[in-house]
Parts: sequence; C-alpha cells; structure tokens
Amino acid sequence: MSLHHVRRKAVPLAAAVAMLSVLAACGDSDDDGGDDGKNTASPVAGAGGATDLSKECPETIVVQTAWWPDITSAGAMYQLLGDDMDVDANAKKVTAPLVASGGKDTGVKLELRSGGPAIGFNPTSSQMYTDDTIHLGIPQGFDEAIQNSDKQPTLAVMSLLAKNPQVIMWDPEKYPDVKSIEDIGRTDATVVYVPTPYMDYLTSKGILKKDQVDSSGDGSPARFVAAGGDVATSGYATEDPYIYEEELPDWGKPVESQLAYEYYPNPGPSPMIRPADKAELAPCLEKLVPVIQQGAVDLMENPDPVIDKVIELRDTFKADQPFSKGVGKYSVEQMRTLDLVADPGKPVGEFDTGRVQELIDLAGPVFESQKKPIKDGLAPDDLVTNEFIDTSITLGGE
Repeated sequence: MSLHHVRRKAVPLAAAVAMLSVLAACGDSDDDGGDDGKNTASPVAGAGGATDLSKECPETIVVQTAWWPDITSAGAMYQLLGDDMDVDANAKKVTAPLVASGGKDTGVKLELRSGGPAIGFNPTSSQMYTDDTIHLGIPQGFDEAIQNSDKQPTLAVMSLLAKNPQVIMWDPEKYPDVKSIEDIGRTDATVVYVPTPYMDYLTSKGILKKDQVDSSGDGSPARFVAAGGDVATSGYATEDPYIYEEELPDWGKPVESQLAYEYYPNPGPSPMIRPADKAELAPCLEKLVPVIQQGAVDLMENPDPVIDKVIELRDTFKADQPFSKGVGKYSVEQMRTLDLVADPGKPVGEFDTGRVQELIDLAGPVFESQKKPIKDGLAPDDLVTNEFIDTSITLGGE
C-alpha cells in the first residue's frame, strides 16, 4: 500500500520568495569559496512560511512522552528531531532542532522527555501539572484525560494514533476455537495484564470474567512463556506478536490477538495541552500541528531513519526493554495493516468526536465505580479540538 501526502496547502507568496532567496544563496556558493559540500545543516524554512515556527512558538517546545522512545506512541515526534541531537542520558531526554518535512529547520528546538519508568511511572497528565515547563504531554492512553478531567484537565490538539494498539493475546494451538476477546471470556484461561482501564471495562460488562483476570502483569512475556501458553496476556499489536515469534527463543511461534479498541474505542496517544494554556499556545499550534501531522505521514513512508534514532536513544538511556530494528519495522507494518494512524481517507490526527463521546459513556462509569469521579457533564469539546488540524494531510493508498 502506497502512503503519501495527498495535498498540501499553498505556500504564501512572501514565504515562496524567501525560500527562493535561500536557494539562490546556496546556488552561489561555488563562486565565493563554498564549503566543498561539508555543510550538512538542515535547510532553513522561509521566514514567516508554513514551517517557520520561530515567531509563534517557544524557543524550545517541551514534550513529555509516556514511555521510552518508540515508534508507536510517539514516532511522529521523533521524526521531527534534527540530526544535531543533544542527549541527556541522566534526565532521559533529547533536544534537537525541530525539522519539518524535507528536513527544513523550523527555527525552534524540540525537547522530548521520556516517561513511564523514566519518571517513576507518574502519569503524563499529572507530570504536566507538576512541571509547567511542559508544553505538550502525550499520555499512554487517551482515557487518562477522561480519568483526570476533574482535577487535572487536558485538551488534546491531535491524535498520533486513531486507535490504541492495546491487545489481548493468546496461543492459537492451546485455544484453537478462540477468535476474539469475548471467546477468551468463555474459557477458563487466566488473562494476565498490566492494570489498565480497558480491562476494568471488559470485566464490568462480563466480556471477561472478574475471576479470570490477573492484574500482576508487568509487560514481560515471562509469565506467558512459563505457562506454555495456557494463559492469555495483554500487549501491544505493534510490538508483542513480533517479539513473541521472532525474538523469544523459548517461545518462537505465532500468537493470536485482538484490539481492545474493538470493545473500548480508546484513541491512541494524543498530544495534549493544559486548557488554561490554549490562548497563549494557539498561534504556535496552528503551525505546529500540521508539521506533526506531516511527520506522521513521513514516518510511514520512510521509517528506517527514525527507527535507528529510537534505538540509539533507548540504548543511551539504558531503557529496561529492548527495541530492535525488526520491532520498529513491524510496528510500522501493523500501523498500516490495522489503520492505526488514521481511518482510511480521514485526516491524520483528526478526532472522531462521536467516538470520544462513546468512550466517555463507557469509561465514565468505570472511573466513578473506582471513586475517581470525572468532570460533571464531560463532553468531547472538553477533551479534544480539531481546530488546528490541516484536513488536507491524509494517508493515501488503497
């Protein structure tokens, strides 16, 4: 399937003239000595153009991610890192020029901070209210915004994935009649999982039995392998099936899985702001969000450089989970196959507010039952906005 950016907005005339001036200056380099091809700096965006963020955005845009550097949850953000990276191994963060499609320097820097184990598993939205230097936060799951909507509200300005890649996996040899999560609920198989709201929803509706689920999972395949596939386990469609089959010598065979999204329509990781910051950040977001959208498209078209960057960063940060080239490539393949980035024909990053409302209706009662009350009268407009989305940026192909 060919993936491409179907249509781009026209570049303003002034920006076009500025770009031509830069190109002309580059063309004259042989006459004045030049640099013998040694200058590897990214091309500069035309002043005031669509990819010049220097006037509207902070000098360094700080983004708190939800986990170690990876492809699935924040690959589009790592796509925007220029090659001149300043890596802080102790703080588990990386800062580099923010580059738009084609390697254009936008005039600002991007700082990506690792989350999850790197910050003591503090939820992204909580971290945003602890540290006001963070401009954008990317929670692991969108339902975190629902859960914290009363005390720590956030507003998502786009979605990096239309569908969360969380799955439940099982051994098709041990359970040949199981084709879905509902089918697992008809068996006596224990389902080992990392605590997550979607599991609370599945058990509250009887899709899985409360006495068959075990919340002691840590994301490791060890329990599944030790049980010889007798148990089912939670995981991610973009990584775990590949790891189990290709990188676990003690297992080394396929697993079957189903997206939890098919029962619990949780969007994937979504860059969010504090609502109180919206007026100040809006001029920046008008330019930045389309750059991120296009970054998502570029990642799908040419993922190898970003995969290499992610591997380098995880190695430097001494991440406690391995990440291989094979996993990175598989992640992108699954993002295509399962339409995780965007629904076919829909703009990248755009929210379906109907699905957001459905998720509020499903998740709200779960959080209420756990004495985690959500905002009274919570509506999609409290959680998401599509106003910064460039609707011309889509994934093409059949």
